[in-house]
Amino acid sequence: MLRDRAPPAAVVSRALLMRGLDESRVWEDLKFMLGFNRALRPNVEAIAHYALTEMLNNAIDHSEADRCSVRCSVDTSLFSFNVRDPGIGVFHSIASKLRLEDEQRALIELLKGRTTTMREAHTGEGIFFTSRAADRFVLRSHRIQVEWNRAKDDVFVSHPRYLRGTDVFFAVQCGTRRQLEDLFGRFAPEEYDYRFEKTRILVKLLRRDYVSRSEAKRLTANLDKFREIVLDFRGVKSLGQGFADEVFRVFRNRHPGISIKAENASPVIAAMIRHAGGPGGGETD
Repeated sequence: MLRDRAPPAAVVSRALLMRGLDESRVWEDLKFMLGFNRALRPNVEAIAHYALTEMLNNAIDHSEADRCSVRCSVDTSLFSFNVRDPGIGVFHSIASKLRLEDEQRALIELLKGRTTTMREAHTGEGIFFTSRAADRFVLRSHRIQVEWNRAKDDVFVSHPRYLRGTDVFFAVQCGTRRQLEDLFGRFAPEEYDYRFEKTRILVKLLRRDYVSRSEAKRLTANLDKFREIVLDFRGVKSLGQGFADEVFRVFRNRHPGISIKAENASPVIAAMIRHAGGPGGGETD
């Protein structure tokens, strides 16, 4: 006797005009059509609501496109969505509006968090928190793709073929116990008045080998907007004396009110950090 198959995923796709588009209305329509009240636990619905409306709002406000598309899917195990626009591209938008030298530098700034081109309307928190709320989150534009993968506990940057505009993919397991409030509390804790004052940077995403002070300055640029910085050195192969000195002595001396900590450093890199007057770098969360 054949086992009963799991019911197929419920899927809704919509082509949307940007003019006058309200991301909250789109969410409510999808919620009704896909029955989120029945399909999703309250904690998962809260995560899905936050992620989809944040990513759709980014497309509305930043893409300079006249249209976009949304595809949303839910079944017994997974909620996912795509937001796709044919606009100027997320990394190009950041690079041009913040006057950065290229889109790779824009990616670096985006990974730090609190990067926005519209400070009067945005905090720059959306992609940072959405990527960490997901089980899998992929952001692709032009020739850059960055993927956050919870199962592998890692982040991956690749350079696929050119894609016009921006494509966002988000997925979360329907059975997760994760709470959106806990995520906010981790990076915007009570002691910082619930403001986004803490960031964590996977250093290998910028380079695998760090030598010069100029590389250190690129890493620490704009980090003075945070009060607590965790640099995760997992996967970094080597560290130069000039780089370590710039980060763990010069930057700290310039910003004595900022806590900067190293984690997951190899013994050799940890020794270089200590030589520069920084923490040992071997501790983990």
